[in-house]
Amino acid sequence: MKQNKITLLTLATIVVLGLMSCSKESFDVNDNPNAATDSTMEYKFILPSAQNNTGRIVARSWGWLQNYLGYWARSGTYAPNAQEETYNITTGFQTGIWSGLYDNLMDYQLMEIQARKSNAVFYQGIARIMKAHDFALLVDIYGNVPYSDALKGAGSPTPKYDNGVNIYKDLLRQIDTAIVLIKSADESDAGPDASLVTNDIMFGENLFPGSTITDMKIRWIQFANTMKLRILTKCMNGGVEANVDGSIGSPASYVSGIDIPAEIASINAEGTGFLDFDAQVQPGYASDKGNPFYNLYVRDNTGTATSSSVYYKANSYSVGQGTQADPGYYGYDFDIRRLLLYSRNGSGVLRGVEYGLPASTDNAATTLAGIGAGLYGGDDQPQLLLTAAESYFLQAECIQRGFTVGNGDAGVTLTDAINASHVTLFVRYGLDEATALQYSDAYITGNAGYPDVDITSTGDLDQDGNPDPGAALGGLFTIISQKWFALNGIAPFEVWSDYRRVDISTTTNHFVYGEGAGFIPGPAISVYPANSRTEIPVRLLYPQSEYQYNAANVGAQPSAGSYPFAHIFWDLN
Repeated sequence: MKQNKITLLTLATIVVLGLMSCSKESFDVNDNPNAATDSTMEYKFILPSAQNNTGRIVARSWGWLQNYLGYWARSGTYAPNAQEETYNITTGFQTGIWSGLYDNLMDYQLMEIQARKSNAVFYQGIARIMKAHDFALLVDIYGNVPYSDALKGAGSPTPKYDNGVNIYKDLLRQIDTAIVLIKSADESDAGPDASLVTNDIMFGENLFPGSTITDMKIRWIQFANTMKLRILTKCMNGGVEANVDGSIGSPASYVSGIDIPAEIASINAEGTGFLDFDAQVQPGYASDKGNPFYNLYVRDNTGTATSSSVYYKANSYSVGQGTQADPGYYGYDFDIRRLLLYSRNGSGVLRGVEYGLPASTDNAATTLAGIGAGLYGGDDQPQLLLTAAESYFLQAECIQRGFTVGNGDAGVTLTDAINASHVTLFVRYGLDEATALQYSDAYITGNAGYPDVDITSTGDLDQDGNPDPGAALGGLFTIISQKWFALNGIAPFEVWSDYRRVDISTTTNHFVYGEGAGFIPGPAISVYPANSRTEIPVRLLYPQSEYQYNAANVGAQPSAGSYPFAHIFWDLN
């Protein structure tokens, strides 16, 4: 394990017929959900609510994944969640993700239909991009899902399931069409898309004062290109073993049926580039209508600490016990981010708990570090959807694998990613960007030679600064490890995908953080006494509602008996 070098500083109906009639938490845009096209709701008013609901899904759906990936853990104040902590999940586990995403998809579908009537092509393009965002999440979580038959209401009450790879292929084309539509949008103040400046709570004037339609075109196309890169990168597997010189090792494989080089060339030819800023949602969060992450994991709209703030605490794998002897996998040498990702307990200590331990006063919530202010800042902060850091990590991986994107230099792009991670956390915490970059530079400089930070590393260093024998790491290992650091608490669903698709050797069919680098390997497996698994689940089961209302189609899906350990199509390990 790496030695600490410095002391850290303080700083509207239930799902019917399996899919098409969904209840909305925030508001209903349809009087009759099975006749969505008959709604009189204007497209311009659907957009902000749909985006807000997307933000809610991204903010509030992943507590179980935060646990699985070694970020958070259940505190000893609560009894164990046996289903989650044994990995014996059922068709009733996390069903809100399925219904929430399809509900959100219906909003964007209706918006697109209504916008088409008014020739509001920018709104149509946004609808296609956001549908791609939601459908990609569904595929990544469940595999094959209803797609071509979906979102048709009574026209297809028992929609067929499409193959995941075919969905991915079409999502790429949907995004391409969206970009064409957006580029063709009327930029005048009197055009059908002019209201986007005020109604778009992602890239409009709420977050970018003085925005014009011209400005927003660039932001949306950068977001779209980054979404395409996220999809394409999922189709890249393996590549860590035998990584002697920092290049891509063996095994390395790619999903058949998707021409990755051609797709990346198409993105480059389009020319607008990728996100270099955080894509966020900001409808006007305030103390009485707070950020959805804050309202679930910190305090509700009355200012009362939520039950989740007591339930979810720091995982000892990530935060360690706060001592030099036991820093956890996060060695955190020169890394101030730990103080932004976690909040100290009442004794001023960053103490974590093993995931799955029995309830105990020794691990009571008050003794443990909590969720840090760098993840939420306050109730009025915008909700993160896709960060600049993730955008840079995607680019860095593609470059490392031999593709030309961005600046073409994997090491420089990785530095951009680490810098962006610091900036996001510092700014949300209330600090300035310049200070964030100073700490980021100290972190990178202070960890030269360590394979979890230094992309040129050829092996771990011992406590005397000498290389240890064993696996030579760096390159892709460093990129994937840093992505795990940076997306802590922000996008665990993307880290989960990395865990599944990037195996570290021919004998391990998933990524093992820290292996061969002098750290405790992980993410840590649940220590619940009845858990016998040595890897975390790789998918969710289809919800029970599908077996009730769409039984023939869901029953035809392959490998149902091996769930939740049957691999998604892009997980070739």
